[in-house]
Amino acid sequence: MAGNQKAIKLRIKSVQSTMQICKAMELVAASRLHKAMERAENSRPYFEALQGTLAQIAAENIDMMSIYTKEPQNDDWCFIVIAGDRGFAGGYNNNLFRLVEEQMEGHEACVLPIGKKALEHFSNRKVPVVSDSFTEAGDISVADCFEIARLICHGYKEGGFGHVAIVYTNFVNMMVQEPKFIPILPLPDMKSLLPKDAPEAKKRQIIYEPNSEAVFNAIVPEYLAGLIYGAMSESVASELASRRMMMDAATKNAQEMIDKLNLHYNRVRQAGITQEITEIVAGSES
Repeated sequence: MAGNQKAIKLRIKSVQSTMQICKAMELVAASRLHKAMERAENSRPYFEALQGTLAQIAAENIDMMSIYTKEPQNDDWCFIVIAGDRGFAGGYNNNLFRLVEEQMEGHEACVLPIGKKALEHFSNRKVPVVSDSFTEAGDISVADCFEIARLICHGYKEGGFGHVAIVYTNFVNMMVQEPKFIPILPLPDMKSLLPKDAPEAKKRQIIYEPNSEAVFNAIVPEYLAGLIYGAMSESVASELASRRMMMDAATKNAQEMIDKLNLHYNRVRQAGITQEITEIVAGSES
């Protein structure tokens, strides 16, 4: 009986230690989440300004033919996959990889993984990797996003692949994070992205040097970098929100387990006391 009590006590201490770790991870995720959400919000105006400029150039130059808008001859795909650096985030990484594999089906594809989990996942499956230089998703900077955009644009222009898409997790709210697939090259009809209240092209007298096509092609890598940075910000916020939610659930489960173990311990202890009393009474009667 004493042995059972000792084993239960050790189990309680073990669960308490696990609960403390989960609570600490939840607090860390919560403290970093606010900053990540703020970064995601602040990145949107830059992206919208670039998108508006591209749309305006496309609207004012009907005869312009950019390599980024032409129908590609190559049907291969390149996926920019933004995953996490570690686990303990529920289905955050697995849901994303499931979406990528669905989109890859039936296509020759390569990936540019961002985050340790993305690199590990696709390396294990022998999927060609464009670059393994961006394995710390939490440390990706604006400069890194420009470097990724340059790599992608170079591969696209050289014919290494004919389609490019970003796969990331969109932050909806604290409880909901959705994996998303967005094709980014070739560019869609940019004119359709102009707001309804935009000035008519014929009334504007903007001159682009050396020409509109060169300016358009120069802006595209920056536009893609803005897209990648925005997706990175959304993904980081999603990972932190998912981890916070999972660690909160783990903390509650640990507390429930401790309560059950304490109840079981008290019952075993009470049974031991009852048995000792019974033996004492039986011994005095004899």
